[in-house]
Amino acid sequence: MLLFELVIALLLAGAVLTALAQRIGAPYPALLALAGVVLALVPSEIPVVELDPSLALTLFVAPVLLDAAFDTSPRDLRDNWIPVTSLVLVAVGLTVAAVAVVARHLVPGMAWAAAVALGAIVAPPDAVAATSVLRQLSPPHRLMVILEGEGLLNDASALLIYRVAVGAALGATLSPWNALPLLLANSVGSVLLGLALARLYLWLTQRITDLAISVVVQFVGTFAVWIIAERLGVSTVLTVVVYAVALAQSSSLRLNAENRRGSYAVWEVAVYVLNALAFILIGLQLRQIVKHVDGGFSPYLVFGGAILATVVVVRLVWAMLYNTIVRALQGRGGGASPKATPMRSYKSALVVGWCGMRGLLTLATALALPIGVNGTAPFPHRDFLITAAFSVVLGTLVLQGLTLGPLLRWLKLSDDGMVGRERDFARQEATRAALTALDGSTEPEAAILRKEYSVALGDESMKWLRPQVFGRLRLKAIQAERDALQRLRKGREIGDDAYHVIEEELDWAEGNARRRARAVRSPEQTSDSGHLSAG
Repeated sequence: MLLFELVIALLLAGAVLTALAQRIGAPYPALLALAGVVLALVPSEIPVVELDPSLALTLFVAPVLLDAAFDTSPRDLRDNWIPVTSLVLVAVGLTVAAVAVVARHLVPGMAWAAAVALGAIVAPPDAVAATSVLRQLSPPHRLMVILEGEGLLNDASALLIYRVAVGAALGATLSPWNALPLLLANSVGSVLLGLALARLYLWLTQRITDLAISVVVQFVGTFAVWIIAERLGVSTVLTVVVYAVALAQSSSLRLNAENRRGSYAVWEVAVYVLNALAFILIGLQLRQIVKHVDGGFSPYLVFGGAILATVVVVRLVWAMLYNTIVRALQGRGGGASPKATPMRSYKSALVVGWCGMRGLLTLATALALPIGVNGTAPFPHRDFLITAAFSVVLGTLVLQGLTLGPLLRWLKLSDDGMVGRERDFARQEATRAALTALDGSTEPEAAILRKEYSVALGDESMKWLRPQVFGRLRLKAIQAERDALQRLRKGREIGDDAYHVIEEELDWAEGNARRRARAVRSPEQTSDSGHLSAG
C-alpha cells in the first residue's frame, strides 16, 4: 500500500512541477529530476525505490521511445544523415575514449575495460530525455531532426561497446576485429526484426475496430517488440525505432478517424505519466547509490563531476569541429549540400553541442552492471561508475535542460516555420482534391461545400472573405449550441448518452474553428492564394 501511495504522490508532484515548469519556461524533466534528488536527500519515511534495470528499460523507455519514433520523418532523417551519423558514431566514439582516459587518470586502479564501459554508459544522449525537453522549446526543425535522430539511433554503437567492455572486465575476450562484424550484425538484425514485426502487427490487427482493444494491443505490441529484441540479443532501441517508423507509414491508412483520435489521446497521457515517474525516480536512485558507497562520498562527487564535464566538453568540441569542417568543405565547393548540413552555422553547432541530455537509459544501463551475488565478483568500481552515470544524467538534465531555452533565445534560434509551410501546402492540396471530388455534384449542399472550400483555398473570386472571421463566428455559434444542449439536459429533455454524443461533435468542431480563428492572412498570402493558411 505504501508503494501505491508513493506512486500517486509522485504523479501529483509531477503534475504540479510540470505546471510550474510551463509557468517559468523550463523543461519539466529537469524539475522532476531535481525533485527526486530533494526527496532522496531529505530525511523522510519515503522507501528506497529500487529499479530493476530490465523492467525500467521496458516499462519506461519502450513506449516513450515508440511515441517519439512514430513521429520521426524518414525523409528528414535521409536529408540529414551526415550530421546524424557524425553524432551517432564519431561523437559517441570520442566521448567513450575521453571518458575512459579521465576515469583512468582519476582512479588509476580502474581497468581499461571498466573505464570504457563507463564511457559507453554515459556517451549516448537519451532519446527519451532529449524528446521530452526539446518538444517544449520549438527549436529550428532541422536541429530537432538531428537531435531526435541521434537520440533514436545512437544505442546501436554505444550498447555494443558497453557489452564488449563489460565482458572484457569480467574475463571474456573479444577482439576489435570481431566487434565490427558484431556491430553490423546487430544493426542489420535490428532493422530486419523491426520491419518484420511491424508487418506482423499490421497483419494481426487489420480486423480490430474497437478503440479500447486497439489501444491495448498497441501497448502490448510495443512491449512485445522490446522483449523479443532483447531475447534475440539485438538492439532493443533500434528495433523499436524501426518498428515505429514502419508502423507510422502504414497505420494511418488502416485506423479509422475515431480510433486514431482516441489512441493518440491515450498515448499522450501515458507518455506524460511515464516521463513524470521516470525522471522523479532517476533522482530517487541517489538513496540507493549513497547506501552502497563505502567511506566518504567526496571522491565519488569529484569523479562524477569530472565525468560530467568531460561528456559536455567533448560533445561541444566535436559539434564545433564538425561545423568547421563542413564550412571549409562548402567553401571549396565540396561536401554535402546545404539542405543536408543544418549544423553549418556556429549558432546551430553550439545548440547541438549543448543539447546532450542523458536520461533513464544511461542510469538503467549503469544499474545493470553485475552486483556480485551467489559468490560471483561484483563489477570492478561499480559504485564509481553508478555515481558518475547519475551525475551525468542529473547534471545534463539540469544544467543543459534549464539553459536550453535561454540559449535558443539568446542565439535567436527559433522555429524556422518549415513544418508550418509544409502544413499549409498540404492543406491547400487536400482542399483542391476535395473541390475536384465535388465536381459534377448538383445538390445544394455541394454548392455550400464548394464555397467553404474555396474560402479555405483563398480563391480569387472569394478573396474578400476572411477565413479567420468564419472561425470567430463559428465559435460564437458553437457556444450557442452548447448553451442549448445544456438547457436540454437540465430540463431532462435529453439524457446523458445523447448529451455526450453531441458534446463530442461540438468539441471537434470547436477545435477546427479555433484553428481557423487563429489563421491570419499576411500580405504575401493576400496576393498569393497558394499560401493561405486555413483550418
